[in-house]
Amino acid sequence: MKILSGFSSTIHSLTQVVIALLGLGIVVSLLGGNVPFVSGIADNIVGLVQGLGDAGIVGLVAAVIILGFYK
Repeated sequence: MKILSGFSSTIHSLTQVVIALLGLGIVVSLLGGNVPFVSGIADNIVGLVQGLGDAGIVGLVAAVIILGFYK
């Protein structure tokens, strides 16, 4: 059980780092325009939101699941 707890803690920490880097990438992309490695982040998020909107109720369910991961 201790190994599983340590693994869960590691995954949680990595998730927090990825979310922070994603936020930083969005800000840099919006402020800097065409910056290597981060220029497509805003476009990908817009595409994701459009795809969820086009999917109707399935998109709503997917959005709820995605938001559940962030909590």
